[in-house]
Amino acid sequence: MSDIIQLLPDSVANQIAAGEVIQRPASVVKELVENAIDAGAQHINVLVADAGRTSIQVIDDGKGMSETDARLSFERHATSKIRKADDLFSLHTMGFRGEALASIAAVAQIELKTRMEAEELGTHLSIAGSRFTGQEPCSCPAGSNFLVENLFFNVPARRKFLKSNTTELNNIITAFERIVLVCPQIAFTLHSNGTELFCLRSCNFRQRIVEVFGKRLNQDLLPIDADTSLCRIHGFAGKPESARKKAPHQYFFVNGRYMKHPYFHKAVLTAFDRLIPQGEQVPYFLYFEVPAENIDVNIHPTKTEIKFENEQAIWQILLAAVKEAVGRFNDIPAIDFDTEGKPDIPVFNPTTGTTAPKIDFNPAYNPFKQTARPARPASPKGWENLYPGLDSDAGPQQSQLFDRQEGETAGTGTDGETVVSSMATQPAMESMIEDKAPSHYQYKGCYIMTAVKSGLMIIDQHRAHIRILYESYLRQLSEHKPHSQKVLFPEMVQFAAADQLALDSILPEMREMGFQLDSLGGGSYAVNAVPAGIEGLNVVALIREMVTAAVDSGTSVKADIDHALALSLARNAAIPQGQVLGNAEMDNIVNELFACDNVNYTPSGEPVIAIMKQQDIEHLFDR
Repeated sequence: MSDIIQLLPDSVANQIAAGEVIQRPASVVKELVENAIDAGAQHINVLVADAGRTSIQVIDDGKGMSETDARLSFERHATSKIRKADDLFSLHTMGFRGEALASIAAVAQIELKTRMEAEELGTHLSIAGSRFTGQEPCSCPAGSNFLVENLFFNVPARRKFLKSNTTELNNIITAFERIVLVCPQIAFTLHSNGTELFCLRSCNFRQRIVEVFGKRLNQDLLPIDADTSLCRIHGFAGKPESARKKAPHQYFFVNGRYMKHPYFHKAVLTAFDRLIPQGEQVPYFLYFEVPAENIDVNIHPTKTEIKFENEQAIWQILLAAVKEAVGRFNDIPAIDFDTEGKPDIPVFNPTTGTTAPKIDFNPAYNPFKQTARPARPASPKGWENLYPGLDSDAGPQQSQLFDRQEGETAGTGTDGETVVSSMATQPAMESMIEDKAPSHYQYKGCYIMTAVKSGLMIIDQHRAHIRILYESYLRQLSEHKPHSQKVLFPEMVQFAAADQLALDSILPEMREMGFQLDSLGGGSYAVNAVPAGIEGLNVVALIREMVTAAVDSGTSVKADIDHALALSLARNAAIPQGQVLGNAEMDNIVNELFACDNVNYTPSGEPVIAIMKQQDIEHLFDR
């Protein structure tokens, strides 16, 4: 019987490893920039073309590599970061596994130019699909210059499933931001298709955060600094008023490395309990310094999952540090009493003598004895002359609107109409009430109820209005007929680089909806016009939410962008739950709802209408 188990070739093994390490172009940027940081670079330049599909280039001024090291660096498990297994528990570098360059070389074409500062000539290597295609001396600056082209050229299935250029570029920017936020002492640049997205100089942590996410964030940051025997936590957390529902900037770093930690995230949210609205979150940038032997980084190749030895104790330290920062800067709302013009209330002084209050009463008072009541004032003489025509002997009354029967009484209602009430004519009264009653009823300011043939129809007014506005905005986009309204005082909105890319991609659709945003440079825009009918809304927050929705959709198809924009605008402009409506307003909503293409569900699939059948109502009364 022949043997069937065999060793895989290195090229195949590298491609398998690349599936875990190199998932998309952003993974290449992450690995190459981290290697540049480990090499001691002070200036790192990243250049991408077509969101990394065509090329990714990372240039650094680090210590470079010798000819032998350059060739050996592309072998699997070749690394300069560790020597033995114990080194895994005292890591001080970004990388250590020795898989990144081998994985990149397995699925791309690479050119490397590198030179050590003490050498006169550098080395030029060419690799394609794990095969070395060339090696020669070259003249180049000290440091390393990696050029990665045609990513996944030999794995067409992986290349086919890459997202749009906008989505992949956003992923590159996200990976870039996670690195630059933890290395403020290093200068970085990022270019996409020749356009500069970031140019970051060497600075401190707060300045780096502001340079990456905009000056507007600077006023919302609260400094945090807690130093204990277990760890040191420093960084910044947002003020309660900076809370937002979607895409807040939230970052954890430990020993210079980005990490995801839901448990610590809960500690931050607990510190803001009852200070921010339900469903919203604050931004934070928190840096942990923990002894290397107390954490385990070697859990996943991406190195974003990290285990802590004293996790619960650090959780308590983090919670206390954030609470202290919020309380120290008086960002908890306080109750201020306006005492100007108010009476001066004296404070009780126990040393001064006080006298008991005296009560005056009549000891001879007996409630069972009749006492003389005060006489009523007599009516003035000649009062009849003030009301002529009311004499009891006056002529016959004017004809009544309704012929009254026995037991009926007539009066005048508040609206001037004659009102007739009688127990003997109850059916007639019910028909009158049914004729005059409104056709719709509102329940608790949330639901519109109206009678239909099959029973009782209940409409969620907020969701119904979302459906109405959504289809209206879609029609505006399809017909290219914006209903725009100029603003008297333009507002300014500022975006980070990633959001600015998304905004540029949806600006044509926003103009068709009625928005007019004029660029002021540096990621700032002036809002000079808005769609008619959204008066009273927070325009800046609305535009930010629309951009976030476009980023979340991750698509460049116009129909999907139109859907995201129309839905975001409709949700913000729809009447809220709890708003009291008049009968005319309810009637208008019902009529417009049934003119929509889909009356049963909102664009996101939530039900709008529910009908309580007649037999179910009768069953409630055991009929």
